[in-house]
Amino acid sequence: MATQVSRSAVIRAELARTDHCDPAQLPALAKHQKMAQQPFRFLRGSAGLFYLDIKTGVLAIPAALQQWPLTTVVGDCHLSNFGFFTEEGSSGERVIFAPNDFDDACVGQASWDLSRFMVSLLLAADYCRGVLSGAYPNEEGLVLDGLQAATEAQAAAALHAFLNAYRQQCKAIVAEPELRYSALDDFPKSHVLKPLLKKAIKRSAKGDDFLRKSTLAKLADLSVQPLQFKQDARKFTRLPAEEYQAVSHSFRPYLNDHILDLVSRQGAGTGSLNMKRYYFLVGPAAIESEDDFSLCHVVEAKQQRDAAPLYHFPELSPVNRLNAAHLTVDCQRQMQRRPDLVLDEHYFNGAHFLVRSLHHANVDVDPETVCLGEVDVAAQLRDYATACGQALALCHSRGDRRSFRFEQAVVDSLPEVAAQLVESCQAYARQQAEDCRLLQQLLAEAH
Repeated sequence: MATQVSRSAVIRAELARTDHCDPAQLPALAKHQKMAQQPFRFLRGSAGLFYLDIKTGVLAIPAALQQWPLTTVVGDCHLSNFGFFTEEGSSGERVIFAPNDFDDACVGQASWDLSRFMVSLLLAADYCRGVLSGAYPNEEGLVLDGLQAATEAQAAAALHAFLNAYRQQCKAIVAEPELRYSALDDFPKSHVLKPLLKKAIKRSAKGDDFLRKSTLAKLADLSVQPLQFKQDARKFTRLPAEEYQAVSHSFRPYLNDHILDLVSRQGAGTGSLNMKRYYFLVGPAAIESEDDFSLCHVVEAKQQRDAAPLYHFPELSPVNRLNAAHLTVDCQRQMQRRPDLVLDEHYFNGAHFLVRSLHHANVDVDPETVCLGEVDVAAQLRDYATACGQALALCHSRGDRRSFRFEQAVVDSLPEVAAQLVESCQAYARQQAEDCRLLQQLLAEAH
């Protein structure tokens, strides 16, 4: 492990490169302040450092996994980047569980996604233990009485369950190729994800909670005509007339109906906290009845930067030379069974933007959901890790639909190195905890 002085310098340089802001100098970036609060959040905001550490061997990936055929990868594959949404975006009705963030997607090594998810699971469990002990703030205001958090041993067991589910899904695809086009759309009654699935279904366009809990209902004021975004200065900034006109005119060809309202979105995300985002409220010019609300949806135009792995692995595939937004679109279309119908890229004002619909039924998974519980938290974490292993294998499998070389390589080699990969991820989780402390130190010294 690197010395504290040199490691601190590595963190400082990498964050300055990716975020264009030195954490050791004022003014402090809001993203860096969020990252310094706890290691799970540090991991989410430091994807560039993660890939640097793979390149330099700080995170040791077993050699056998690096020999797998390349495929499309999520790139920022962590515990909270899986969730429920409707296939085909806001135009669809079928709710599935799968990876839901492809901003850092590219052609790469599947072991990157495996190891990043595994480290995130360990740090999510650490975060929940810290909330119970008071080491980390209880930001969600949870009633903690009677709750228990997943232990280190239980989290490690969940890692093995994740890898086993990933391999078993690949093995099943080799035996039955059509399984590549399956998706996780139901769970047993006792499964930790069953309540979230029900919640997502209720938020879909035909669900009971559409007018109260959907993405549209949360972001838009449905009581006014024409519809507009809610007045919320923490989230939305109204655009000056000239900018409003320029943005709406430039992005209009990607939208399937009238632009009812347009705002700039503030404070969203962790890794992409400082990137420009526009939200478009799209729908009929006039709402005749409540049934027309299902024809409305929110479209996000989000400034894209290069996928996190590519700075440190620039020559892995010529496909990765596509502009950042184009690469995201292509990879997402390959990895999803039925990708969003509103999914494109656009060049505006000197930057590449990803254009995508925000799903009505979107339900994310937080660490507290799977790493805290009243009874048998080990089982719920294991069940969650298993579901993520299956869903991720399906995404990776779709990266090459001409052969099964990738899946066969997983089946053949993963069992021999699974324990080694778990140990590497455990060591790197400890490193990330130390890195978070070093970032806190850098920010404190800047003040």
